[in-house]
Amino acid sequence: MENYDGHCIAAHRERRADMAVIIFHFFLFPKYNDKMMTFLSAHWLDIFTTVLGVIYLILEYRASIALWIIGIIMPACDVYLYWEYGLYGDAGMACYYTLAAVYGYAVWKFGKRRADSELPITRFPRRLLLRVVGCFFLAWAATYYVLCEYTSSTVPLLDSFTNAMSFVGLWALARKYAEQWIFWIAVDVISCYLYVVKGIPFKAGLYGLYVVIAVMGYRKWRREAERNSI
Repeated sequence: MENYDGHCIAAHRERRADMAVIIFHFFLFPKYNDKMMTFLSAHWLDIFTTVLGVIYLILEYRASIALWIIGIIMPACDVYLYWEYGLYGDAGMACYYTLAAVYGYAVWKFGKRRADSELPITRFPRRLLLRVVGCFFLAWAATYYVLCEYTSSTVPLLDSFTNAMSFVGLWALARKYAEQWIFWIAVDVISCYLYVVKGIPFKAGLYGLYVVIAVMGYRKWRREAERNSI
């Protein structure tokens, strides 16, 4: 946790330094202002949803129910972002994420819990493994077919893989299973690569950060689940 706080402080200082550089260039190099404003106007939604994604990630790491509020707003914005870039499969998934966030909030708020406490973090039940794997492959095949037949996706295999893995990952997160992080590690690694290829740089950087935090999150949630099982 100390390492995590240290990283947060370092990241905050780095952001302040970056802001100082931007202000410096803004006043001393006005001829570059137009280029900067053009860049910001072209990528403002990408930047905004990336900031929301960082907030979401911190809240998820802390297992805060507020993550679902961000989880509703962020994908709703992503629908427009992805549609604008012609990423229709991702836009459709963003619609699913928005609805799934509503479900996740309801489960965490009103689901089975201990007296006077939130829904506890637990381990993934082995009895559900075959059903989850089956649902994953079914979702993968169905999404792959849709992307191939009805969209112009240039990476339908990987795109459909991340979409299908996200289906089961969001369900596992809503149930507060520690192993949900494993699903997201796979999604984040592939998504980072895909967003680089698709030319959405801030999203690519965000998903690269997701990989690091997902590993840390899994270790933290697993310890919590072990304590809750005692």
